[in-house]
Amino acid sequence: MKAFEEYDLAGCKLKNRFVMAPMISNLADADGSTNPVHTAYLNERAMGGFSLIITEYSFVPSPVSRGSRNQLSFARYDQIGKFRRLSERIHGNGSKIFAQLVHAGGKALTLPGEKAIAPSAVPYNGRVPRQLDEKDMEEIRDAFVKSAKIVEMSEFDGIELHGAHGYLLQEFMSPALNRREDKYGGSIENMLRFPQEVIDAIREEVSIPVGIRLSLYEDDPDGYPPEHGMKIVEHLKNIDYVHFSSGRFEPPGSSASYYSEHNHIISKIPRKPGLTTIGVGSITSAEDVENALKHVDLVALGRAALADPFFPENIKRNRKVRPCIRCNQACRNLAFGEVRCTVNPMTGNETLKTHARLTGRVKIAGAGISGLEAAIFLAQKGMDVTIIEKSNRIGGQINEIREERKRNEFLTLIEYYESRIRELGITLILNKKADMRFIDLFMGTGKEYPDIVREDEIYIDSNIYKHLDQALDLAKDSKVFMTERSLDSMDRHRQMEYRKIAESSGIEFVKERDGRFKTSWYERNQYDIYQASKRGLWAAMKYVRENY
Repeated sequence: MKAFEEYDLAGCKLKNRFVMAPMISNLADADGSTNPVHTAYLNERAMGGFSLIITEYSFVPSPVSRGSRNQLSFARYDQIGKFRRLSERIHGNGSKIFAQLVHAGGKALTLPGEKAIAPSAVPYNGRVPRQLDEKDMEEIRDAFVKSAKIVEMSEFDGIELHGAHGYLLQEFMSPALNRREDKYGGSIENMLRFPQEVIDAIREEVSIPVGIRLSLYEDDPDGYPPEHGMKIVEHLKNIDYVHFSSGRFEPPGSSASYYSEHNHIISKIPRKPGLTTIGVGSITSAEDVENALKHVDLVALGRAALADPFFPENIKRNRKVRPCIRCNQACRNLAFGEVRCTVNPMTGNETLKTHARLTGRVKIAGAGISGLEAAIFLAQKGMDVTIIEKSNRIGGQINEIREERKRNEFLTLIEYYESRIRELGITLILNKKADMRFIDLFMGTGKEYPDIVREDEIYIDSNIYKHLDQALDLAKDSKVFMTERSLDSMDRHRQMEYRKIAESSGIEFVKERDGRFKTSWYERNQYDIYQASKRGLWAAMKYVRENY
C-alpha cells in the first residue's frame, strides 16, 4: 500500500503517510502546558503507527487569542521542559510531532470586559469584534514568532499555522470576513499580506518545516469555493506544505457526519499544487486512505484516530479497525469536556491502561455494546471469556436502527466486534438465556426507551436517538409533529441534514411544546453507544479490581 511508503517532508523523514490531525482535546493544563494525561493521549497514537502527530490548535501569547478552555499553548519558555518530554515520547515511537499555532481572532473565547479582535468588525456568530490596527498586527506577528521559537526549542519537528475554520489567519483570507480597504484587504495579494508576514517572520527565526492548514472552501452561504482556496495556496510563499481542511462557521467543515460522502474534502481539490499536500475529512477506512492518496501526499485522520489509535498498525496487519461511525457525539462535546469518542471509551483515558496479564475464566451475559466492551477488555488481559446472548446476534440496540445512512455506518461497529471476538478467541453463545448462577458479569441491554405509538397524528418531544429514527418511519403513514428542541442531542451537521430528511418526509417542526404533546422523553445524558461502551469498560475494570 502507498500508505506505508516513506515520505520526506522538507527534510523531516516520515515512516508512512498517516498523520494524526490536530483536534481540540482540552487535556492541557489551565496555563496551556502539556501534562501526563495529554502526553499519554498523543503518544498512544504514535504507538499506533501514525508517522506524524500534529498537536491541537495552540494559542500564541497574545491578548484574546485563546479559542477554548484548557487549550494548549506555546507561550512561555518555562514550558519547554514539559514539551520536550512530550516530543521525546513521540520520537521514542519513531514518529514526528508538529505544533499547530493559532490566534482565534473573532472566534476567541473572551472573558468579561474583553472584546475579540478580527480583520474587520463584521458579525461572528452573533457578536462583532474590534477591527485590528497595524499595531495589533505587529504584536500578533511577534507572538507567533515567540511561540515558534518555543516549539523549536521543545525539540518538535515542525510548525503548522492554523489558517482554517474561521480563525484569525483565515479571517484575513476570507472575502466574507475581510472587508478592509487598506493594504490588508481587497485583492487576494492584500488579503494574504498578513498571513504571509507571519510566515516570513517565523521562517527568519526557526529552521524546522513550516506549513499551513487552510480551508479549501467554506460551507457558509456566502463562503468561498475550492477555486479560491487553491488561489490562496498558489499565492502563498515560503511554506513547506498545505493541509487541506474546510469550513468557516457553518457545518460540516472537516467533521462531516454519516450524511456526507467519505473523503468529502479531498474529492473537491481542483488540482495538485506544487508542494506537499495533506488531506483530511471523513477518512475512516483503508479504502478511504488509498483513495485520498490519489490526490494528496499524506492523509490526516482526526475522528478515526480517536476511534482507533492503532489505525495504521491495524491496517498494516490486515485487522479491522475500530471504526469511526461519524456520529459527531462524544468527540464534539468540548464546550466544557475533554476529548472522548463514542465508540472508544479509552480515548482521553489512556493513563488508565495497564499491561498486567490475567488468567482465569469469566462468563458475561449480554452481547450488546456493554457486554462486548467488557469481553474485549478482559480477553485482551489474557482471560478465557464467554459471552452468552439470548438473541440471535450481537450488537443489541444498534440492530434496531432503520435510517439507511446511519445504519450502514453504525453496522461497521458490529463488524468490528465480530472480528475482535474471533481474533481474541472469545466464546460466543447465541440464542440462549444465561443461567445467572454461573454469570460473572451481567450486562444485559442497558437502558431501553419505549417505542413511539403509531397514531394518525403523532407529537414527538424527544431528543432520544431511537425516537428520531422512528419518526422517519412513522411519517410514512402518519402526520408527525416534532419540537425544535428534539434535535438538541445532535451536532449541527446532523441537525441540519436530519431536518432536511424529516421535512421532506412531511414532519412539521414546532417551536414550543403545547397541549398536543402528551408525553416527553428528554434527557441531557441519554443512554447511547458511548454510555454503553463506558458501562462495559468500567464493569470489567471493577471486576478485575475485586477479583485479582
